[in-house]
Amino acid sequence: MAVSGVSSTSSTSSSSSTSSAQKSATLNYDNFLQLLIAQMKNQDPTDPVDASEQMSQLASFSQVEQTIQTNSKLDTLLASSSLTQASSYIGKYMTSADGTVKGTVASVKVYSDGIIATTTDGGNILVQAGITLSDTAPTTTTTSSSS
Repeated sequence: MAVSGVSSTSSTSSSSSTSSAQKSATLNYDNFLQLLIAQMKNQDPTDPVDASEQMSQLASFSQVEQTIQTNSKLDTLLASSSLTQASSYIGKYMTSADGTVKGTVASVKVYSDGIIATTTDGGNILVQAGITLSDTAPTTTTTSSSS
């Protein structure tokens, strides 16, 4: 009896399926507990999983979850701080770091990566190191010489 060999294989991969798999791979606390319970139910009765190992897994997951919550609260705190800082610029005279835009700040927009102040003249100033801020516009003095 003759058997013909098949040696061709095909392998396809899709980056979109990989990215969607990574997105769905995230666990929350309830999923972790369900997995832990399933592990306990289906363990080998002759070689059970050590209780200290299970507690270590639970503690590690709890620590990661607490770190994520802490980061979320820090993000909220930073956003609040940016809003407070931004509101203090309204009505002040500001000069951009390069000196090209000057004026009294009429409004401020807070973005995730910075603050942009809009002057009464319509100019936009990125709030960054090097800006000049004062309560009022600088006065220009003219000196006249009389003979």
